[in-house]
Parts: sequence; C-alpha cells; structure tokens
Amino acid sequence: MRVLMLSKACIVGIYQPKLEAIARRGIDLTVLVPPAWRDERGSQQLERSHSTGYRLRAIPIRFNGNFHLHHYPTLAREIAAAQPQIAHIDEEPYNLATWQALRLARRAGAKSLFFTWQNILRRYPPPFSWGERWVMRRADYALAGTDDAAAVLRQKGFGGPLRTIPQFGASGALFRPVEARPSRPFTIGFIGRVVPEKGVHILLQAAAQLDGEWRLRLVGGGSSVDEMKALAATLEIGGRADFAGQLPSEELPAEYGKIDVLVLPSLTRRNWKEQFGRVLVEAMASGVAVIGSDSGAIPAVVGGAGSIVPEGDVPALARALREVRDDAALRSDLIKRGRARFLAHFTHDSIAEATVEVYRELMDRSSVGASGG
Repeated sequence: MRVLMLSKACIVGIYQPKLEAIARRGIDLTVLVPPAWRDERGSQQLERSHSTGYRLRAIPIRFNGNFHLHHYPTLAREIAAAQPQIAHIDEEPYNLATWQALRLARRAGAKSLFFTWQNILRRYPPPFSWGERWVMRRADYALAGTDDAAAVLRQKGFGGPLRTIPQFGASGALFRPVEARPSRPFTIGFIGRVVPEKGVHILLQAAAQLDGEWRLRLVGGGSSVDEMKALAATLEIGGRADFAGQLPSEELPAEYGKIDVLVLPSLTRRNWKEQFGRVLVEAMASGVAVIGSDSGAIPAVVGGAGSIVPEGDVPALARALREVRDDAALRSDLIKRGRARFLAHFTHDSIAEATVEVYRELMDRSSVGASGG
C-alpha cells in the first residue's frame, strides 16, 4: 500500500518513530516535510533522527510560519512521482496546504484523509471557511486528535468516516524512567511554549508559595520568556527558576530525568484551549508525576494518572505541588499509573497501528467501490 503523508509536524525528530512504526506494518511510506517551520519560538529545522524504512523528503514551502496560508509549490510533482493510493494530509481542514494537497490527491486518483486538533467550534471568514467546507465534503476520511475535536468536526458538518487517534505519542525507547535519580532538591518542570495561554505565570506564582527546598526548570521558548523571567524576579524566586530555553527535540528525553513533577497549567482562551498536552505523555512515559489544569484535553489525557487542578487557581496548584513533594507514596503511585497509561494508550506503535487500520479501511472501501459492491 503506497501512502504519501504531508506533515510539517514530522520535522521534529522525536515524532518520527511513529513513521518508522507505520512503515514496519507493510506501508510503502513517503513523508513530505518543509526544510524548517517558523513559529513564535523561532525556526525549527528538520531533524533526521528516525528515518529507517520510509522516505523522508524535504520540499520547498511558501509562506513559512503562516499557519493558514503555507503551501508547497512542488507538491504536484511529488504526488505524480509517488503515485500514492492514499494521501495522508496531516493538516487542519481550513488550511491552504490541505486544500492544495486534497485537490492534487483527487486528481491523482488517491484516497485522502486529513487531521484536526481544533476542539473549539470556530467559524472562519472566507476564503478559509470556503476551503474548509470544500475539504470536508471531498475528503474520504478524517482523524481527530481528541474526542472533543471529533465532536467539533461533526458540528461543522463533516459526515464522512471519522476516528479519534492522537497525532503522536511517545517512544518508549526514548522516554523511559531513569533507574536512579540523583540527590537534589524537589524539582518542578515545565516543558513547552512559554506563551500566556500555557499558564507559566500561574506556575511561578504557585511555586512561590512553597516552603522548603525546591527548584523550577522551564524548557521552551516563546513570546513570554522575558516577562516570565521578570515575574520570577519580582516573586523573589529568580534564583530557584532555571529558564533553559528552546532545546532540540532529541535532548528532551533527558530533561525528564532532571525533574520530579511535570506541570502543564494551561489556560482556556476565547479561541484556544489545550488540545492535547504531549508533554504529559512524555512525562508519564519517563516515570515523572504529572499535574495539569482542567483546560481542554488535559483531564482526558491524564485519565486519573495524575493530579488535575482548576485552571488559573494558584492556591490549588500550590497544594498539589506540596502533596506530590511531601507524600512519597502518592508520588510513587502517580508514577506507576502514568507509566501504565502511557503503555496502554500513547506509544508510537499503538498510534501507528490505529493509523494503519484506517489506511486498510480506506483501501477496503475503495475495493468495494471498484467492484460495484
């Protein structure tokens, strides 16, 4: 089965084991990515970390960094060369790249599917609303990262086959518990975009309420880094807060060995709520206790394997941090439950298997249609 995947997300090296797992299941896989992708953290370059068994091709991109308008000028040639039976468009239905890829896939006679994380019912202005409706009417299948995203897609009128499958999980070979943690003060971790909606200021305020010895390690870039450093200084915890900045994805597994709890204090905004929280999965895989707010998909991802606090509630987050720090039995239990949840639901292998099942379903539908059944 020949599958062509278009995915700017797959430039990240720690996401690529899913692609190897798809290829191991007998899929002749070509993955097209841009050479880099720009966002508020800077430019993420293509990492060729896990590319065994499939073809990973970097192709030119126009309007790099523009989520809605980016597209690929050589995509028609790539599709003609690959002759895919299935085009897996790893993009939201309202993006120009999705419309472009779906139109070219249909011209080449390939079945098609797209992916969505959008978990808020948003109405886009023309021409994006026109493109979204066109994609939803013509795509053969849709994947949603969460059940909430699937519900939004149905509300928008998508009537085709739909399945909830996270875009990526984590690699159990890369993210795994360390055998012996070094002696150190209790260390709280945040890994992700340092932007207002991620709630880093809530974490800083909660940490400032803790007594005793503790440290805070924040990994990631974003528009609020300088503001958060200033806030840490104002709260008189600047000496305890280590802002590590943006790191290559292959360095992230080691970061979980440096922390005792991972906190994701996301805040719901009018046009955004937490869509998944991949770092929660990585932490659970790494034997790290997790605390998350109740924004968006976080409670569903944690699923009872961590502590959930009301978003924006500084005292509640401070209490949760004290409990995880001071109750060794609780922390051990959260670690065990988190690792079990990761193995049951969020490995790259399990997500690859579910994705390949969709491919097979698409081909079976195609065979039935061709035979007139």
